[in-house]
Amino acid sequence: MRIGELAKLTDTPARSLRYYEEQGLIEPLRLPNGYREYDDYLVRRVTQIRGLIDSGIPTRIIKQMLPCLGSPRAIVVDDADPELIELLARERDRMTARIDCLTRNREAIDNYIDAVKQATSGRTVAGAA
Repeated sequence: MRIGELAKLTDTPARSLRYYEEQGLIEPLRLPNGYREYDDYLVRRVTQIRGLIDSGIPTRIIKQMLPCLGSPRAIVVDDADPELIELLARERDRMTARIDCLTRNREAIDNYIDAVKQATSGRTVAGAA
């Protein structure tokens, strides 16, 4: 697929996709005419990269994590950087806190929607009678 299609499928600007390529996060094939050709597996990869970036993880660290993003997962650790492990643990904990907060907010929204539906259905029945 072309860059425009990948951009559309992943809701990622083409400029970001080119940046991911410069950073070594994705690698499209080059056609004889110089156009980039993106494999289907990159849809999932780009979505994961965007999620990690949105979580605050820099691209230099994402690049080190790339083997964990694929299928099958091929993790080879020759010289694990203790600082990297600490950073990732902090980011994971921060993500967990955000997930907990989002879950509570989703439940609050669900409760509000249910309350409004119940109140509305009560008025409709009362008004119809």
